[in-house]
Amino acid sequence: MAWLRLIRSRRVGCSTFFRLMGEHGSAQAALAALPKVARAAGVQDYTPCPVDLAQRELAMGRKAGARLIAFGMEDYPARLSEISDPPPLIWVKGRLPLRGQRQVALVGARNASSLGTRMARGLAQGLGAAGLICTSGLARGIDTAAHHAALETGTIAVMAGGVDVIYPAENAGLAAQIIETGLLISEQPPGTTPQSRHFPRRNRIISGMAEAVVVVEAAAKSGSLITARNALDQGREVLAIPGHPMDARASGCNMLIRDGATLVRSAADVIEALVPMATPAPARVTQAVDIPAGPPRRTPRVSDIPKLHAAILARLGPSPVAEDQLIRDLDLPARKVTPELVSLELEGRIARQTGGMVALIPPAGRRLS
Repeated sequence: MAWLRLIRSRRVGCSTFFRLMGEHGSAQAALAALPKVARAAGVQDYTPCPVDLAQRELAMGRKAGARLIAFGMEDYPARLSEISDPPPLIWVKGRLPLRGQRQVALVGARNASSLGTRMARGLAQGLGAAGLICTSGLARGIDTAAHHAALETGTIAVMAGGVDVIYPAENAGLAAQIIETGLLISEQPPGTTPQSRHFPRRNRIISGMAEAVVVVEAAAKSGSLITARNALDQGREVLAIPGHPMDARASGCNMLIRDGATLVRSAADVIEALVPMATPAPARVTQAVDIPAGPPRRTPRVSDIPKLHAAILARLGPSPVAEDQLIRDLDLPARKVTPELVSLELEGRIARQTGGMVALIPPAGRRLS
């Protein structure tokens, strides 16, 4: 209950959650300290998430037939626990066990071509036959084709909204089938309608759970390339299907291949790329009420975070700047900067825009929730 209240409190994102846990030793202590922390940040009359709201979320989850898994528990995905900003809590619905499953993410365009959807189906079937779980985002186009083809062997759909809110609505039947042999996963509370800001957060879970990300079709500026960028930051293999230079839906894939992504022609190419990859070490097993040893390994030290936040904000203004350019200007690894950008976004201090752009939110325009 304390974990749920902490992560649902205003301005507390994943990075902030683990930082508070590391500084105060427990979620209960962090909740008690939050009003003082907020006052120090200039926010008056701060109140953490009330108990009744957390209880309501638990009741909605039970009603939806979902269960809550905490970071550090035996069922928590081992690879997801290794990323810089893992969700402290995830809702899951379905029958596929999360532990011990090797996953490959298949992502691509919503307005996929006939050739692209056929390629996605072939990859999903081939990977499933090899014992690999297909993970995707339940979106139209490539995601839908991959999930359908992997129903028999198991597939995982990562949701941008709650596990009980199917988006797009046309995939309600597919989601019902996935529950029978696979899983629906979300870090959002049940009942949450997906909004645009939720999708980049969803994408880092898709790549975080997988050993590799295969981009089947993607435009030069697309959510699939955000997933690929997340995968690179997380140390995952990135693979792409080449396409015709005149097809805008292939431009993102061709760019990835140009920049070093592995070219894929079939499921055999994906499997070959995975062979040298070591099996992840089992995650530390704890009870749901245990306190994690501290923030994930790749999170910057607590003392460094305020300096990094200040450096980020100093380089931003109301005019959008490319996130990649910002990272280059800071001369820091992307894995250190990206989670703090997310943290600042959740705090209402910066805004992410389409095309991988970020901008400063003026103080008068900041939202407190």
